[in-house]
Amino acid sequence: MIEYQQLPPGGDLNASRLRLRYCAQQGLFRHAVATEFNGYGDGFQELVKTHLSLGRYCQDTGLILSLNAHIWGLIFPLILYGSETQKQLWLPALLSGDMIAGHAITEPQAGSDVNALTTSAVTTESGFILNGHKRFITNTPIADALLIYAKLEGKLSAFLVRKTDIGADFSDQPSVTGCASATMGDIILQNCFISLDRHLGKTGAGGMMIQNALELERAFIFAGIIGIMQWQLAQVVQFSRKRQSNGVHLGANQAISHKIADMQCRLDSCLLWVNECARLKDTGKRISLASAQTKLIASEAFLQSSLDAVQILGATGLLKESKMTGLVQDAMASRLFSGSSEIQKNIIAALIGTGTGFKNQVRK
Repeated sequence: MIEYQQLPPGGDLNASRLRLRYCAQQGLFRHAVATEFNGYGDGFQELVKTHLSLGRYCQDTGLILSLNAHIWGLIFPLILYGSETQKQLWLPALLSGDMIAGHAITEPQAGSDVNALTTSAVTTESGFILNGHKRFITNTPIADALLIYAKLEGKLSAFLVRKTDIGADFSDQPSVTGCASATMGDIILQNCFISLDRHLGKTGAGGMMIQNALELERAFIFAGIIGIMQWQLAQVVQFSRKRQSNGVHLGANQAISHKIADMQCRLDSCLLWVNECARLKDTGKRISLASAQTKLIASEAFLQSSLDAVQILGATGLLKESKMTGLVQDAMASRLFSGSSEIQKNIIAALIGTGTGFKNQVRK
């Protein structure tokens, strides 16, 4: 049983790092990872159960975003595309939490269109020289390393960049509201030199790697968020039972009970979608369509249920110590990270044959 009671409190960059490390100590990074890589050898269903539990306990959307960036941003790309040497060198520290990571796609002028990325890599006799600017990258201020996507010979490729590399500046700016504990920032690469063994996957495989990473992230980041929604609904139900209005408890008011019913239906629908993604992955099937549907439905549901929760709680939900208004901001951010709701609709339409191609529709 995971002991979330010992989860360090948030508050600063050091606390954010300690919280991720504690999650690693509790084994959250080892689910759906083969035993040969020191994982549990279990499946995505177990991963979902564990992340649900974390969300219910901590209600920290930023922490959930941060740990998912770590898992899908570098752990799984290494497992899927890394050489044996890269796996042996990088995976142990990533799984133990001794190394914090993520992936860097978005740039100031390029979000969902990877063709617009301008970060470049040039080959030298002994390695690569990277130049570029990445923006809104989760975990940047606390990361030891990031998977940087850049164009090599005009082809999108992936490179392992450490915070300590000369010419690599991992910053904590600009700051954003919503999911604040996830710690986002910019990466400035100015003639950043890395060795040849830091090239992950084949030259030109970057687009496929991004697609696979975001499919996983879009689906399973909502396992933890659904855990938050479960806590949210429980708080609303408890409040509606205790609060009296016109001599009866608040939940007896049909306007309130209907909102609660809607929250329950949204919650159950989201859970069905996430579990369907887990079932597909556990049976070796692709989740391109299911993950986009999950991301679209769950992010919209999270926002509406967060608004409903504040409405039901009234002024109580606006108190400084209440988490409900903060969850509204987090829910607004959830409609944007890993691909906006509009991007998910583009992907869904393309996959059923009615829209334009989706391979460029990514955002991190």
